[in-house]
Amino acid sequence: MAIQILIDHTGDSRHYFDQTEPEGLAKAERRFKKLIGQGFTAATRTAAGDLKAVRTFDPTADETLFYPRLVGG
Repeated sequence: MAIQILIDHTGDSRHYFDQTEPEGLAKAERRFKKLIGQGFTAATRTAAGDLKAVRTFDPTADETLFYPRLVGG
């Protein structure tokens, strides 16, 4: 079971999906594209446990984290 974690001003929400189930995978990809389009940054966890920014949906990623872009001032 894979997870997409969305962090925003309300806290975080978690969306689980089965990577072997086409409907769940399609829904996860749509969510990925929507959030990227809204300006969120996506990152996946590497084997070493670090986060790596990604710009395309990876159906094999076990965990994808979405966080809003930071704006300096």
